Amino acid sequence: MSNLRIIPLGGLGEVGKNMMAVEYGDDVLVIDAGLMFPESDMYGVDFIIPDYGYLRDKKERVRAIVITHGHEDHIGALHFFLREFPVPVYATRLTRGLIEVKLRQAHLLQEAKLHTIAPGDILHIGPFQVEPFHVCHSIPDTVGLGIMTPEGLIVHSSDFKFDHTPVDGQPTDFAKLAEFAGRGVLVLLADSTNATEPGTTPSEQVVTQALDDIMRRAQGRVIIATFASLISRIQQAIDVAAYYGRKVAIAGATMVDNIKMAMRLGYLRIPEGMMVSLGEMESLPPSRCLILATGVQGEPTAVLSRLALGQHPSLQVRPGDTVVLSSHTIPGNEEMIHRVINRLFQKGADVVYHPLAPVHVSGHASQEEQKLLLNILRPRNFVPIHGELRHLKQHAKLAMELGMPRERIAVVENGYVLDFEDDRIRIGPRVPGGYVFVDGTWVGDAVGPAVIRDRESLAMAGVCVAVFRYDPRRGALLGTPRLTVRGFAARDVAEEIVEGAVDVVRQTVQEVRAGTPPATVERQVQSALSEFFYQQTKNRPEIIVMAVAE
Repeated sequence: MSNLRIIPLGGLGEVGKNMMAVEYGDDVLVIDAGLMFPESDMYGVDFIIPDYGYLRDKKERVRAIVITHGHEDHIGALHFFLREFPVPVYATRLTRGLIEVKLRQAHLLQEAKLHTIAPGDILHIGPFQVEPFHVCHSIPDTVGLGIMTPEGLIVHSSDFKFDHTPVDGQPTDFAKLAEFAGRGVLVLLADSTNATEPGTTPSEQVVTQALDDIMRRAQGRVIIATFASLISRIQQAIDVAAYYGRKVAIAGATMVDNIKMAMRLGYLRIPEGMMVSLGEMESLPPSRCLILATGVQGEPTAVLSRLALGQHPSLQVRPGDTVVLSSHTIPGNEEMIHRVINRLFQKGADVVYHPLAPVHVSGHASQEEQKLLLNILRPRNFVPIHGELRHLKQHAKLAMELGMPRERIAVVENGYVLDFEDDRIRIGPRVPGGYVFVDGTWVGDAVGPAVIRDRESLAMAGVCVAVFRYDPRRGALLGTPRLTVRGFAARDVAEEIVEGAVDVVRQTVQEVRAGTPPATVERQVQSALSEFFYQQTKNRPEIIVMAVAE
């Protein structure tokens, strides 16, 4: 068995929170540290980051982290990771700029060890020789990685597609892929996000035409919602707006920061005098206004959701506005996005979204491009990455259709250790690789699965709090119990039930013996109230009982 191990810590079996560890002997190289949006039943969770507990007892062995590109599902957890692992960070110029924005907000920028890389560079990190190469994606400066190890060459595709007319004019580096093939590829780790999509992914230029059609027809303001890190899409919107004489205003602090950074680095070009504030836009004719906004995934606190609810402090949706959702729907966010769309329609806006119009094009390779990558590289082993299990399985089927033996393909979810024996990939035992929840300043154990289950219970049936004074020496109730219910039923209905519940508390306490500890009484009252509420309503609210000993 070799000394080389590959451990996916995020992004396999799910869409988001991408993270991969490559281990050789006493050295560990980490690739990406992303976040994932919570599902609708993860009450109160802001986002989810990878579980990198596997690395904690190897802290001194982690040499560096290499970031493939600047999307949140690849950099969103970086500041959490760097707090525990203050290792060097390698990223391309734009990706580094996006990282700097994030680390500045987290007050970590001064301590961070950031290094700028470019396609064609050769990085020597411990026993790893890392060679970034340009791949086309929906954000500039995306790179895949060739990682030469003493056991052979690993190729990590990053998120990619084969767009021959990309917005930034830089298609995927086929020559470098061919060079890797000539060396011989031990294992390919390739993006599976669109493995269920036949054919090829359309070019980003399709979006430019769609935005042109929208702005040409729109008589009122146009509001385009997209990811704050989607610099290419922002440039497309600005180019079209400039052609039609529209001024541009930005709604969303993160987008403001990212646009300033991208302009400073030369990745975003905005004509002089085109940018205005939201306040200045109020004095302009609606036909001359373009607003770029965040919140395209329906996030409750982001700009688009607040516009849909009429809660934004300086911007309101008006009849005649055209609102464009220029992104794909991340699995799990469908309900939130549809709710936002419906509310925008209620406010009189015309809402345009995919698939009604091609206002978004995926940045991920479809089946024919995935086959092409496999055919170019001809890897000896293959691991589908970046996708739900259904995507990984379909990508594996494509590889088998091309003649790759089943035993040389490893379809795994997060946490499975992959090592190599006689040049063949082998699936080893599983290490932790689940969800780490982030809720405000709480991370991990402070808001784990047990807390989420409690929140679900509260959301389903509400809560009842019972407080009463109790004399443990006599085992006697003192005064009248006080019961409060929330999220259980309408106030008038709840009041009737509470009256009966107060009697249940009285009767239960009257039956206890002298000397019974308050904690025991609390458990007995809780059980009696739970049974009472179920008999009365067939619901079981969360019941909290406090016996105040006197």
